[in-house]
Amino acid sequence: MKIIEHIKNSKGKTKFTFEILPPLKGQNIKSVFDSIDPLMEFKPPFIDVTYHREEFIYKEHSNGLLEKKIVKKRPGTVGICAAIQNKYKVDAVPHILCGGFTKEETENLLIDLDFLEINNVVALRGDAVKSQNYFKPTEGGHSYANELVEQIQNLNNGIYLDEEMKDSNSTNFCVGVAGYPEKHMEAPSLESDIHFLKKKIKAGAEYIITQMFFDNSRFFEFEKKCREAGIEVPIIPGLKPISTKKQLNLLPHRFHVDLPQDLIKQVIKCNSNEEIKQVGVEWCIEQSKELMKFNVPFLHYYSMGKSENIIKIAEAVF
Repeated sequence: MKIIEHIKNSKGKTKFTFEILPPLKGQNIKSVFDSIDPLMEFKPPFIDVTYHREEFIYKEHSNGLLEKKIVKKRPGTVGICAAIQNKYKVDAVPHILCGGFTKEETENLLIDLDFLEINNVVALRGDAVKSQNYFKPTEGGHSYANELVEQIQNLNNGIYLDEEMKDSNSTNFCVGVAGYPEKHMEAPSLESDIHFLKKKIKAGAEYIITQMFFDNSRFFEFEKKCREAGIEVPIIPGLKPISTKKQLNLLPHRFHVDLPQDLIKQVIKCNSNEEIKQVGVEWCIEQSKELMKFNVPFLHYYSMGKSENIIKIAEAVF
């Protein structure tokens, strides 16, 4: 079922969803199932599966020459999505990136997903690789997420890259895109960011899922500005409980989000990670309850492959 249909079928009741990381290379599907199993009692209508693009390393040989090698630390997103749908009978939603893919590779990936009856995707530009200061598109690939959305919608209309193909199958993808309540790190302003978000909607995206945030007022302001800009599609808030003191610095740096001063003070007072986890759970519970009062369609939790904190939140909220 399409995500947009899940939203319509929810009849105004907020539902629980979550996102997982593919396992590191060398691990098997059991590690995925072990993180999902405890969360299935909360009846998620779908599960997102992230994709981490390849990284580059340079291996020095004895003659002094450097060899550029591509490293994929978390492969297997398509197979994981197929396994999830087969085992749990819920929709799996893979993330599709511009970075790391040519248009042809993207088309082939989408064809594979269509064969497997995986009909939901989240279209993302993706981040720069560690060796780059700024995002650099793959040669022959897309530069922006709206271009990726347009390619997916072309396939939905039976339009493939090979213009000579006739009587081609039309796919049936429902496309979600990312939204940033505190703006994307490369955007000069929130208004500018929403301008480009609107381009993704115009290209055919049917819903928005947000980056994590820790201050609900940021989400409410973001939603208000989206509606004022003419964006009418559903907006799903993404949440993550803080769990370590290190995240006070890591999360703002990596995800470009602000942490409320009250949350920072509570975390600093803690004497152990167990205490910090409890603070993070309680903060996320309060966030969740407030958001539910505003009838958001789903509360989407970034589990990062760990379910313990998410279980506690779900038990209190759902």
